[in-house]
Amino acid sequence: MSGDNFILDTNIVLYLLNGDKTLSELLHEKNLYISFITEIELLGYHKITKKEKQEIKQFIDDCIIIEMNSEIKKHAIRIRNQYNSKLGDCLIAATAAYANFPFITSDKEFCKVEELNLILYKIN
Repeated sequence: MSGDNFILDTNIVLYLLNGDKTLSELLHEKNLYISFITEIELLGYHKITKKEKQEIKQFIDDCIIIEMNSEIKKHAIRIRNQYNSKLGDCLIAATAAYANFPFITSDKEFCKVEELNLILYKIN
């Protein structure tokens, strides 16, 4: 596992887009990965403006998107069975488990998924 690779939860992307300086400094010049589910959550929000959509697309273009594959499906099924997570969350967790990079989130629900290399971000 490289210290230059991070998987971002959807909430972390939103904090970054809203100008969180601490996250921005932490992740500066790092390889940022997101799950395909995070891309859907960000761009599929029903109240998104054209400006927000453009900003999100620019951010996503700087990330590496991890697409669904058979291993992520297996992880997702196991996580959903074991931890009773919401479908979107278990797919994001499965993606993070599959990639085995540090996963940054502010959602405490992910703490129960033991196999994650979790970084729980607390908002100041």
